[in-house]
Amino acid sequence: MTSKNTSTRLLLALWDLGGTQQEIKKGQLTKRIVAKSQKVADYQGIFEELQKQGAIAISKKGYSLTSGKGLEVLGEGLRSGDFKFEGTIVGTWAANALLRWISQIDVAVVGADVPVNGKSALAKLSEGIASYDEFKSVALEVYDKLNQNYNLDDLVPIYRIRREIGDQITREDFNEWLLEMQKNDIVQLIGGEMTDITPDKAEDSITTKLSGLRYYAKRLSFAN
Repeated sequence: MTSKNTSTRLLLALWDLGGTQQEIKKGQLTKRIVAKSQKVADYQGIFEELQKQGAIAISKKGYSLTSGKGLEVLGEGLRSGDFKFEGTIVGTWAANALLRWISQIDVAVVGADVPVNGKSALAKLSEGIASYDEFKSVALEVYDKLNQNYNLDDLVPIYRIRREIGDQITREDFNEWLLEMQKNDIVQLIGGEMTDITPDKAEDSITTKLSGLRYYAKRLSFAN
């Protein structure tokens, strides 16, 4: 079992199952990727490595694919000259997933990258986020990208924004600066209900002093 090929196949399956939009149950994913001659335990190292890379998020119930790093790693794997399906039979799901990926590749990988001062704010993530103004640019770009790509009706889950930005900012700065954006009437942080809420998603949301836990961000129409 080639580690890189297996990682790519795992990410492809997770993407095809809708892992960028919701958490996929463990059994649902392993049913696709684990062959009869294999065990789920054989994939433990692969899951851990992908989680370490920031490509997937793992909870007690299942897995989700990060729409930023996860899609980037998947795209790189599929474009690799070394990628291939092992064995003599390729599952129908894999063939159909590849066709769907090819038809949606521009949306899935590029999304709504908008240049900021000649360079996309998302493209600057590798440099880290060191100021409120930089965070504001990145957060709004991530918001617009997620809102457009996944038809979120202007209510973007805060946990998805946090995971998209990843470890380029501390949790404390993310919380402080997102609350600052609300204070400046750039976004509104909204509570309500989240039907697929899990403890890790709640933890990656945000708590306000007056209103408690907020799950969604809504960009105000008059925000710059």
